[in-house]
Amino acid sequence: MAEVRRERADAARNRRAILRATEELLAGHRPEQISMEQVAAAAGVGKGTVFHRFGNRMGLMLALMQERALDLDEAVRTGPPPLGPGAPPRERLLAFLDAVVAVVARNKSLLAALGHAVTTTPQPPDQAPRGAHPVYRAWHAHLGGLIAEQRPDLDAELLAHVLLGALHSDPVLRLLEQGEGQRLADALRALAIPLLDGPAGSAD
Repeated sequence: MAEVRRERADAARNRRAILRATEELLAGHRPEQISMEQVAAAAGVGKGTVFHRFGNRMGLMLALMQERALDLDEAVRTGPPPLGPGAPPRERLLAFLDAVVAVVARNKSLLAALGHAVTTTPQPPDQAPRGAHPVYRAWHAHLGGLIAEQRPDLDAELLAHVLLGALHSDPVLRLLEQGEGQRLADALRALAIPLLDGPAGSAD
């Protein structure tokens, strides 16, 4: 039993090391420029360990994005306001946009790469192109819910797609690569605030 626990602890430690190494490599490279061999070397594990745990590069990138998205999800569900419960929907939405940009900026082009993978993968006819992406789906649902709560007169589902869609473009990718995440956060706020402060909204 002790040996099994030690093996599980080693596996968990390796997973953390691999994801941390991937995130560090993403600070200076696009996902397509990072090899599984580079990740293994940076993490101090064997190449086979990385392949066995994540399958391929896209599996690794998806695991990293989901890990960071889980952290954000936990903050949204149980963290302090305004990101967590207890704040008005307007404040929560703006805080959430800031938090999403922070995640994307920290991982540079990771979200764009995952978005490309989803949109170029055939989907069932009854699913939206990005609907199969668990990270995107969760973020979209949260944004859409807050928009609907603040502005029930608007098409919350489509507007949530529009706001998140701003993260999937080459100009935005280049902006993040230049370290201008705050500029992106400010731009998203500039788009969101007029929507939130319409006839059914409330200004500062």
